[in-house]
Amino acid sequence: MRGLAGKIVIVTGAAHGIGAATVRRFLAEGAHIAAADLDEAALGTLFRDVPAGRHVFVAGDCTDGAMLTELFERTRATLGPADILFNNVGQSARERASAFHLSDEATWRFVLEVSLMTAMRASRLVAPAMRERGSGRIINMSSDAAFVGDAGLVDYATAKMGIIGFTRALARELAPFGVTVNAVAPGAIRTRAHDRLSEEVVDRIRRATPAGYVGEPEDVAGVVAFLASEDARYVTGQTLLVDGGRWML
Repeated sequence: MRGLAGKIVIVTGAAHGIGAATVRRFLAEGAHIAAADLDEAALGTLFRDVPAGRHVFVAGDCTDGAMLTELFERTRATLGPADILFNNVGQSARERASAFHLSDEATWRFVLEVSLMTAMRASRLVAPAMRERGSGRIINMSSDAAFVGDAGLVDYATAKMGIIGFTRALARELAPFGVTVNAVAPGAIRTRAHDRLSEEVVDRIRRATPAGYVGEPEDVAGVVAFLASEDARYVTGQTLLVDGGRWML
């Protein structure tokens, strides 16, 4: 990808799955990485062989505004101002998922907080400097669940469609200042969360996917790298689905 060498990239939810695959992709492209995740041990493993001058990480809860502020301050102090932000962190209700009429508000609030509000907070921390500098990339994590409307995922689909609205509105605000804002919307991707699903659910997802198989985290990482690169300089406000054709725009 053009223009990623030497760029400073912040990735939230970086220790596993799509986040970790994206970190590895950006490192391969020559970028410097700042990362956050709850799993400090996994972050240490991820960056074990990366020179100290090319990375910084903060272990903590990405829903904690103070932790995010610390991440961005340490990034500026150690690496410099962020060129690229990948708002990857997010989560469905998982074991608390249920039909909507059986759900509770505390679960909705958790899903909205981790899957939507974290992206808004992190973007607010980088947008002023990117706007002033006249360049930058923000990439947000949505999901094809926002388009398909999967039963039992009302809260998650709501949060991820909120990401799309946020992406479009922020893209319009920042486009005159040379900053692009886009989203990726993965479908079934082989991650730890996916591994918790029953074989019956996995088979149903696979049958609903025209490509006929479950994707890998690297499939999403490549799209994120494209949106962050100079090859995508004229792309903003868009949502790219990475779901083997389960939903087609």
